Amino acid sequence: MNAQKPPLLSIVIPAHNEEFRLPPSLEQIDAFLKTQPYEAEVIIVENGSTDRTVQVSQEFAAAHPYVRVIEAAVRGKGLAVKEGMLVAKGDFRFICDADLSMRIEDLPQFLPPQIGDADIIIASREGKGANRVGEPALRHFIGRVNNLIIKLTAVNGFEDTQCGFKMFSRAAAEDLFLVQQMVGIGFDIELLFVAKKRGYKIKQVPITWYFDADSRMRLVGDSLNLLVEIWQIRRNWFWGVYAKRETS
Repeated sequence: MNAQKPPLLSIVIPAHNEEFRLPPSLEQIDAFLKTQPYEAEVIIVENGSTDRTVQVSQEFAAAHPYVRVIEAAVRGKGLAVKEGMLVAKGDFRFICDADLSMRIEDLPQFLPPQIGDADIIIASREGKGANRVGEPALRHFIGRVNNLIIKLTAVNGFEDTQCGFKMFSRAAAEDLFLVQQMVGIGFDIELLFVAKKRGYKIKQVPITWYFDADSRMRLVGDSLNLLVEIWQIRRNWFWGVYAKRETS
């Protein structure tokens, strides 16, 4: 891959204690990118790991020049994604969970020409064409309850705001992530909330999603945090926190 040419695609991977799940995911991504005709970069954003996530990431990056490793100062998935998105150079910037619970071979659905004129494309585990594999019934039920709360209090029109795979155009990413405030899991809701207010075109893409028993989601704790963060998002909008900012 030509490191000098600005890439079409940036893949941003937030990674907290991913010593074991990350290496096989990176191998799959590498094999996929070798089959594609465009330039790409991978940005791993480590945040507060206590295992060998940094070391395994740096070892892979040393052998693959298109990979960069960033160490975030503060823990939080939202913070990790924000840092990765704002240093990315791609015309299209893809958030990718480290467990690769969506097959990387499905990524072309998030790129031209399939996306049309959409500014943001979000993977959906719900609706026609979507499929969940191996997910426990209780986890799915709580997820649907959370989605209903999100629809009623924050952003309507989406069946799955929390899936960890989303694509942003360069313009949308440089606008939205610059004003992002949430460092926890509520960042997805925040970005879509502001994006709808800004008038961005958002497309949902149904995917097949494979449940990982090592999921980092805390069913009760994360659900309660969502309520707090939704209140913070609405307050921030009222106070003008999300006003457009000029990029340097």
